[in-house]
Order: sequence, then structure tokens, then C-alpha cells
Amino acid sequence: MMFDLSLEDVEFIKILATSDSTILQAGMNDATKQRLDDRVGTILREYYKENTRNTGTQWTEQLMKFGITEDDGKAAIACARRLGIDIS
Repeated sequence: MMFDLSLEDVEFIKILATSDSTILQAGMNDATKQRLDDRVGTILREYYKENTRNTGTQWTEQLMKFGITEDDGKAAIACARRLGIDIS
């Protein structure tokens, strides 16, 4: 599933990549959790699949356009997992 990244998606991913999950969890409301599960979770799942299974999608390229490196992507995935978002 490929769709264009919004600036909000990019900001969510950058926040996940640079934040402590316990702090995020404490300040997260249901709407934010739902957004992470739905939209950002989908992006990170597809990004993960692309980088582990060579699915041929273009998520890495899209994220790089917004300055999100491979290390940022890995950090965002790790944080999302700690927040209970299913990535793999």
C-alpha cells in the first residue's frame, strides 16, 4: 500500500525516532494512539517490510526526501513497538 506522506506523518515519525516511549505513552490520548496505529503504523510496517523482505516499495526513498534516515526509521519502529504498535 503506497500513498504520499503528509507533513503530519513525517512529524510523527520524527517524534518517534527521537523520543522516549515512556514519555510519549504518558502524554498520548486515544486519538493520537489511533493515528499511530492506523496511518503511521502502516507506513512503518511497509517500510519495515521493504527493508527486511525487499518488497520493492519506495518508502525508504520517500522518507529520505524528508530527511528521515535509515537509523531514524529503525528508531521510530523501535519506539512504535514499545508503544504497542504492531510493526512486523
